[in-house]
Amino acid sequence: MEQVLSIRNLCKKYPDFRLQDISFTVKKGSIMGLIGRNGAGKTTTLKAIMNLVHPDSGEILFWGMEMREEREIRQGVGYAAGGVGYYHRKPIGEILRITKKFYPGWEDEACIRYLNLFALDPGKRLWELSEGMKVKFHLTLALSHHARLLILDEPTSGLDPVSREELLEIFMDLADQGTSILFSTHITSDLEKCADAVTYIQKGRVLASLETGDFAERYRLAAVSGKLTRAQRESALGVRRSKAGQTALILKGQEGPFREEGVIISPADLESIMAHLEEGRL
Repeated sequence: MEQVLSIRNLCKKYPDFRLQDISFTVKKGSIMGLIGRNGAGKTTTLKAIMNLVHPDSGEILFWGMEMREEREIRQGVGYAAGGVGYYHRKPIGEILRITKKFYPGWEDEACIRYLNLFALDPGKRLWELSEGMKVKFHLTLALSHHARLLILDEPTSGLDPVSREELLEIFMDLADQGTSILFSTHITSDLEKCADAVTYIQKGRVLASLETGDFAERYRLAAVSGKLTRAQRESALGVRRSKAGQTALILKGQEGPFREEGVIISPADLESIMAHLEEGRL
């Protein structure tokens, strides 16, 4: 399958943080979720991909092209991020009219369709929108030209459950039409509904980049009533308290120390995996 975006050994050093050897690929017509706790490096990675921060080293290829072909690449990429305050007091209809001049592939019908879908009033000024509505506006900007790749930073943050479901359905429809989507999120249930692959960043490094099912299949969750034994603690990737005792995240195939009476071993979902891996060993 065609590689739309290829990241190889991306590095960026700050005084108190470092991205180290970030590598993953996004394929045509696929949806990839970028996950990790706050400060893990998700937003920095997306900004580096879009050339909003200059990486120290590494390779970023869009359809095999480097960013020096920036004009051509940006025509094919839709980018949306929170916290953008440009034209803060202008009506969003005017912002749309200004933005469309930069995109030969802009489609007015698509813009109107998304304005209606997201219940956005073109006469409203940006500062008048709620945080959730601002997200919808940025998505309208990104989706109104024929982008082949969408790069979205926390697009579902601040949306109510119904709006989130609508957005995920849009993502899946776009993917069916061949559009590729890379989006960061803290809402792991969204990934289980729509993502084909997951890239997990922890402390500036890629912990894993796999198809969503394969990622979850690597792990098991063991529920223990009471305290863990020494052997169980040493086998656990992370341990958290529960009402009944403790839960431990373990790799599939390493359940041996937990095969005891009263221990329940079950598949692990993305939220449990992330929570336990960030907690670490006790």
